[in-house]
Amino acid sequence: MAEPYPVDVPASGYLVVRASGAAAARAAILGGAASDPERIQLVLRCPVPRAVAESGAKLTFADATLHLQPAGVVMLTVAAAKLSIAFAELRPLMFRPVEVDAPLRALFAGAVAHVLAAGPRLDPHGLAHHLLGLAELVLRSALRSELDRVDALAARRREALEYMRAHLAEQSLTADRIAEALYISRRRLYQLFDDGQGVSERLKGLRIERAKALLADPAKAGRGIAEIARDCGFTSAPHFSRTFRRATGRTPREYRERALRG
Repeated sequence: MAEPYPVDVPASGYLVVRASGAAAARAAILGGAASDPERIQLVLRCPVPRAVAESGAKLTFADATLHLQPAGVVMLTVAAAKLSIAFAELRPLMFRPVEVDAPLRALFAGAVAHVLAAGPRLDPHGLAHHLLGLAELVLRSALRSELDRVDALAARRREALEYMRAHLAEQSLTADRIAEALYISRRRLYQLFDDGQGVSERLKGLRIERAKALLADPAKAGRGIAEIARDCGFTSAPHFSRTFRRATGRTPREYRERALRG
């Protein structure tokens, strides 16, 4: 079997799911009609008997391979076609560490330890099915937890955005205040917006979008630039004008004139 696509060994308690084979992994990342790999590999560091962990072990079957590396790193590789989960459904788990809760880690570690201890005395076909079932259980449980986590993050992110929009006019609106209103830590708030933009940039973007809407509204044509700046939470008209121009390439006045003409 080709060496798996390079990936860091996960920290204890974390699972990495990847396509087995460098070519398959690259194709899976790039996508396309031929992107589904032949094999899926689960890499998990978990406690196993010390004697086995130090020496390592490997069991190979047609549709499954169980490989224990030093330091308790377990690699379980299975035929993707034998899984009831399509590769497209597994994408949220692929090529990045996913935290696995303690009960599932304990179940996986116990199953691996028993298989390695009794493997030579067990029927190979039955054992291969057992390993496929183990992979299926871990993948389904990890996927459900990850999707639940993503849904929870999305819900909290929406709450944060709704709070920002409701209080945009307040110059005192800060990350600390948003976190306090949502009953979360400042660190947790920043985790909700870990897409590279961050909380302050997101807040500034929302203020610019509100300013654009107000400037383009004919019903607000009589309002001064300073009033609109205050309504959007900017500290002063000059600060608003500088920020708006950097974001849009036009001054607020230029933007309003063009929007009302068009």
